[in-house]
Amino acid sequence: MADDTTGSGELTAKTENEALQTALAAAHAAVWGYGVVGAALGAEGRAPTAAAEAAHRDVRDRLTALLEDRDAEPVGAQGGYALPFPVLSAVDAAALAVVLEDGASAAWVRVLDQAAERSTRELAVGVLSGAEVRAVAWRSAAGRTTVTSALPGLPPD
Repeated sequence: MADDTTGSGELTAKTENEALQTALAAAHAAVWGYGVVGAALGAEGRAPTAAAEAAHRDVRDRLTALLEDRDAEPVGAQGGYALPFPVLSAVDAAALAVVLEDGASAAWVRVLDQAAERSTRELAVGVLSGAEVRAVAWRSAAGRTTVTSALPGLPPD
């Protein structure tokens, strides 16, 4: 069930905007992180990296505009982000891309949970689907044996 901050169980514009802010923060992190991913890959890995970064930039820009239209101040990007592990190889870069996509997925699951408007839920499903498609490719490149997630954005347990 929805976990809102009003205590009433009611989904509101406030709960939705807070979840969208979290998704925007994840998009900012992903755009930054894909710069690291691209730097660690050879020329053959740059096309999917650029496509993933562009997808997150598009989401970031769409969310920024949506929040501004709602008179909500969009959360800004941080100056830098801590990497979860050193990125020293192409496999590390792919593993970082998985972390980025999984982080975005988790944020969009939160949006689905908190969305009051149908159009927001539709946006969330589309972005969540795109993140999982990219994550499947990156999991494979990272050498993972399980490349798909039955419920993207949710903990495996």
